[in-house]
Amino acid sequence: MQSDILIIGAGVAGLYTALKLAPRPVTVVTARPLGKGGATPWAQGGLAAAVGPDDTPNLHFADTMQAGAGLVDPEAAHILATGGPAAVEDLIRIGVRFDTDENGNLKLGREAAHCRDRIVHATGDQAGAAIMEALIDAARRAGHITILERIVVEDLLLDDNGVVGGALIYDPEAGEREAFDYGETVLATGGLGGLYAVTTNPTPAQGHGLAFAARAGAVIRDPEFVQFHPTALDIGLDPAPLATEALRGDGARLVNKDGAPFMERYHTGADLAPRDIVARAVEAEIKAGRGAFLDAREAIGAKFPDTFPTVFASCQAADIDPRTDLMPVAPAAHYHMGGVYTDLDGKTSVDGLWAVGEVASSGVHGANRLASNSLLEAIVFGGRIADQLRDAEIDSAEGAGAPGDRMELASKPAPAKEMAKLRTAMSDHAALIRNGEGLADLLEFIHEMQESPDMTSGLKSALVTAELIAQGALAREESRGGHFRSDYPEADGEPYHTEIAATLLYDDEEEDDA
Repeated sequence: MQSDILIIGAGVAGLYTALKLAPRPVTVVTARPLGKGGATPWAQGGLAAAVGPDDTPNLHFADTMQAGAGLVDPEAAHILATGGPAAVEDLIRIGVRFDTDENGNLKLGREAAHCRDRIVHATGDQAGAAIMEALIDAARRAGHITILERIVVEDLLLDDNGVVGGALIYDPEAGEREAFDYGETVLATGGLGGLYAVTTNPTPAQGHGLAFAARAGAVIRDPEFVQFHPTALDIGLDPAPLATEALRGDGARLVNKDGAPFMERYHTGADLAPRDIVARAVEAEIKAGRGAFLDAREAIGAKFPDTFPTVFASCQAADIDPRTDLMPVAPAAHYHMGGVYTDLDGKTSVDGLWAVGEVASSGVHGANRLASNSLLEAIVFGGRIADQLRDAEIDSAEGAGAPGDRMELASKPAPAKEMAKLRTAMSDHAALIRNGEGLADLLEFIHEMQESPDMTSGLKSALVTAELIAQGALAREESRGGHFRSDYPEADGEPYHTEIAATLLYDDEEEDDA
């Protein structure tokens, strides 16, 4: 099939955008088998939408604005909140089976910083997997979608005018690189939790899409805002299994090793306070030697296996029975709230390039994402990109090339030994609590790693994204939302965005010109 639209990434954002582009032909490229290796199937919490009888999009909008610590774009939040009910209806039409009660009404849960029960679930804590299963089935049946699996994207292609014209890809089976020339390219590459030593993301989620966009000259907004989920199961696994926030929505409590609840000491919202506050509270309890645990024995008890099967299975694998035992938890890198800056229709600052989902900065998350808004963002803004491109006149690109030294790099993932060093450094200096000295040390370390004799294509991209986070964190001399500086513990007076607009290239001569 010939198409002039390329979508890089096959999570919920990429597949939904592709489906909504019908009948226009579109090509979707994914580095792994469809449904494998991405973060969407791991999403436990669900999807936020104002579909309850006591709820309205205005209330959802207000909660989103409040959680974002002054940096949410009101127009983007309005689009998100008002699009919620229609998004749920469309997913049901596609085939997603959300949980319902005996009367056929959607079961709704509550998570942190929501004023109403508005989280729709599927098979308890398997919403992401259920949505992905339905989208994959629909995409495989869609005649307008070509899916290319096990194809690795290494960078974007640029013409002489700086317009994105497709991607440089690598086929591991054939052992060959190839230029894919396309008229419009949509980044749907997901997050970057794999840059940290403790994460709930798949470890290959190293922010490569962000690096591609930066190298192409796209504006990167607020890269310093990384959300740490407060309750990853602390059982020594990499990635760390997530203990969904819905547990606390159903009454589970955060307690110390003596079983005493502690969140009331940190925030009036207690266990359902905003995520950044809960994460730092959990970190503080652990560092103080009191430990942090989730106690669901009374609130959920015997219902646990049926209500939260994914979390239950993770606990069982670690010889923990959450019906009778406390669950040890710790913060883990979970979601990137910054990203490639887009307008309200998903267009980036570079012609020919669009972005959707976690890789994008659409304006809906600000400094602190409201729980379960991520899946909704992918649906609502993926639909908006499709509306722009479905009937657009697009000229296929020709003659675009890869930037910088890309062709000289080995077409391999980052070596495990090198990534382990980077992940440790990121967790030491750019995690929950940062300071200027540590961030400066981190940047020096990243620059040293750029001279590694074991350099590969994957490592180069990981280093670019790590540097973006560190540069943004060093520039933001305040504490706001998910970004906390111990040397600047207060928020600055007027909220502002960090924007990085330099093309990032790797060799010294090109860096001097960037």
